[in-house]
Amino acid sequence: MKLSYYAETDSLYIDLSSSPSVDSVEISDGVVVDYDANGKITGIDIDHASENFDLAELNTSHLPVAKQAMSA
Repeated sequence: MKLSYYAETDSLYIDLSSSPSVDSVEISDGVVVDYDANGKITGIDIDHASENFDLAELNTSHLPVAKQAMSA
């Protein structure tokens, strides 16, 4: 999983899969979900991210991984 913030569009993209997306559906105003050819979610795009979230804070808990990597 990868989080990417794009300041020029104030959007946050949550990349959930390396599979290419083939379809996108706006599920709420400014929230678009991308799907692969099998109908699985590949990513989530959120517009106006800085207006809706504190982007300076990222907390994770109970992840089933031994090692966590964070980069800026």
